[in-house]
Amino acid sequence: MEFTAKVIADLLSGKIEGDKNATVSSLSKIEEGTEGTLSFLANPKYLKYIYTTKSTIVIVNKDFKADKKIHTTLIRVENAYDAFAKLLNYYKQQKEDKTGIDKQASIAFDAIIGADAYVGPLAVICEKASIGKKSKIYPHVFIGENVEVGENTIIYPGVKIYPDCIIGNNCIIHAGAVIGADGFGFAPQQASDYAKVPQVGNVILEDNVEVGANTTIDRATLGSTIIRKGAKLDNLIQVAHNVEIGENTVIAAQTGLSGSTKLGKNCMVGGQVGFAGHIKIADGVKFAAQSGIPSDIKKENEVVMGYPAFNYTKYQKSYVYFRKLPDLVNRISELEKKIKELEGN
Repeated sequence: MEFTAKVIADLLSGKIEGDKNATVSSLSKIEEGTEGTLSFLANPKYLKYIYTTKSTIVIVNKDFKADKKIHTTLIRVENAYDAFAKLLNYYKQQKEDKTGIDKQASIAFDAIIGADAYVGPLAVICEKASIGKKSKIYPHVFIGENVEVGENTIIYPGVKIYPDCIIGNNCIIHAGAVIGADGFGFAPQQASDYAKVPQVGNVILEDNVEVGANTTIDRATLGSTIIRKGAKLDNLIQVAHNVEIGENTVIAAQTGLSGSTKLGKNCMVGGQVGFAGHIKIADGVKFAAQSGIPSDIKKENEVVMGYPAFNYTKYQKSYVYFRKLPDLVNRISELEKKIKELEGN
């Protein structure tokens, strides 16, 4: 795809300095720019590259002032970083603007495919499933019976969505994610073995949810495992049965949420955080990476770390002491030895 400076400036409501017919076909970092590419300058750290870059077009802030001659076409905007992000989204949408059903796709006779949707080769869409208009189902995706997928949702290659799950509008599910596998439910038996507890609920992803690659979200035992609107899940996350994740909560990779945990809205969870089951977390709580959460957190907007996790500031102060524990133990041992010697004398 090729874009002229004029097309880009119109899209970004920017002002051109240079050749309005300058054409670009790809994107690059400003320090690695080559002819035919588009870059941006937002961080002053990279200012020197504006004078040497070979990028054909560079997006800059409206108030940018050059100290010497610039050889590239500039597009001035209110905020170069935001404008470039907008352009990236537009570029991606244009690049992935696929429609139609591939002849190698397997679609049940009573499945519903919305207008302008895309279904790639070797995708499987089972009985009574529905795909909303303009959604994209990439190759090797499995959509189970009675699954509902909303509009403008993207499901990347290899995703598996088990029966009866509901996916909202404008969701993104990345490659290898599994939505709706059985929750980890087993009942101990007298013979020291386990009986599987049927998992008959489903998973609901509300609108604007993003799920990272190889993340797993288990179906509920009864009812629903729910990811509320706007939540963003990184790669390699485990969400157990009957968990509820609040609106606009973001969770980093390798985090695990045990069954029936309720995580509030607008929370931020670092990588490798572990949540015990059947606990409730207030809105706006932030968790440092590798924290362990064994019980409820009732205070909103709390910041916690450690295991068991507690207030971040108190943890930092405590760390000053417990990192010295080996030295303190040695000192106490020496004092005890001296006390015994004195008692002996």
